[in-house]
Amino acid sequence: MEIFQSITDFNDSDSTIVLTLGMYDGVHLGHQKILNEVVNRAKDRKGKSVLLTFAPHPRKVLQEGVALKMLSLQKEKLDLLEKTGLDYVIVHPFTKEFSRLNSTDFVRNLLVNQIGINELIIGYDHHFGRNREGSFDDLEELSEVYDFDLVKIDAQSFSDITVSSTKIRNALLEGEIEKANQLLNYNYSIEGLVIHGDKIGRTLNFPTANLKVDPEKLIPKKGVYLFQTIYNSKNYYGLVHIGTRPTVEGEEDRIEAFLFDFDQEIYNKKLKISFLQKIREEKKFNSIEELRKQIELDYHKAKNLVNKKP
Repeated sequence: MEIFQSITDFNDSDSTIVLTLGMYDGVHLGHQKILNEVVNRAKDRKGKSVLLTFAPHPRKVLQEGVALKMLSLQKEKLDLLEKTGLDYVIVHPFTKEFSRLNSTDFVRNLLVNQIGINELIIGYDHHFGRNREGSFDDLEELSEVYDFDLVKIDAQSFSDITVSSTKIRNALLEGEIEKANQLLNYNYSIEGLVIHGDKIGRTLNFPTANLKVDPEKLIPKKGVYLFQTIYNSKNYYGLVHIGTRPTVEGEEDRIEAFLFDFDQEIYNKKLKISFLQKIREEKKFNSIEELRKQIELDYHKAKNLVNKKP
């Protein structure tokens, strides 16, 4: 998969171009359906499959101060896109000036004249151009004027829920990990640098790795979760606590991961954890001993869940 940093950088005038466009945050089940169609249509036409996406997220540019957290950071998104079989990804800078392009100029000047599309594949709710003024009906007219094929993909649903990045964000913020994983079609993950903490976990016989995660990344709701990770090519399970640690009068949110059957030194190393299931809500206990007993219960519950896995 070849990556271009802007539309003007893109250069493949010899190939038949099948393109889709959008933010594709999380590259979820609905995105996967569209991208699969793009890749297959390009193969059928002996052409190239292309995704045009943008950075930063338009809402961060157009709605100053918006606290939008991402399901996938840029590298994570590109890693997910790599798995789809796309030939090209164009990551175009999204600016206020770019946002003022009307829908006709966007299609004519950029998609047709610059990229050279032969076929455009879009999702069921796609809008484009200034103030999202362009609709599918507009695209149908433009496709006839500028001679490219147009395909609309119906909404992808799971258990009667239409898949969207917003619904996945909301599920994670409610701690509904299994629902989010189903809509993503993979296990949601975060990656962070292991930093020094208060080492309280060691005194409870549950030493934790404190993760420093990119502030742009969406963190699930406070609570305790079962996770899976691969470290040095070996698979591990563990428990992660997200929250302020109210029992020890913590004031700032922390992400503390305890890996089962693990005794390696990992300070200043990167650790990526994939969420599997919520164990319980965050809770303030009456004493450290009460907290320790609860952690033991959490540990045994999580171990039982792991042992039941096929």
